[in-house]
Amino acid sequence: MTATTKRVQTPRPAAAKANNKSKHNVFVRDLIREVVGFAPYERRIMELLKNSRDKRARKLGKKRLGTLTRSKRKVDELSNVLNAMRRH
Repeated sequence: MTATTKRVQTPRPAAAKANNKSKHNVFVRDLIREVVGFAPYERRIMELLKNSRDKRARKLGKKRLGTLTRSKRKVDELSNVLNAMRRH
């Protein structure tokens, strides 16, 4: 048996960018959201969330977005929007 040294892998550039959203992009996305509003499927998901149908909302999101992970992220985003609406 031969001993080998474990290689240290440096993080890839794409992984570093994933968590860092630029201020400009965040601003542009917020502005577009304000002007354009929500897509029909997003409005339906928000309506389901208002009625405490979280599982149904995730299933609808999965059908529209393709994967459950994307659906969960979208449902979280829309529930945060609803919470912000309730606060104001």
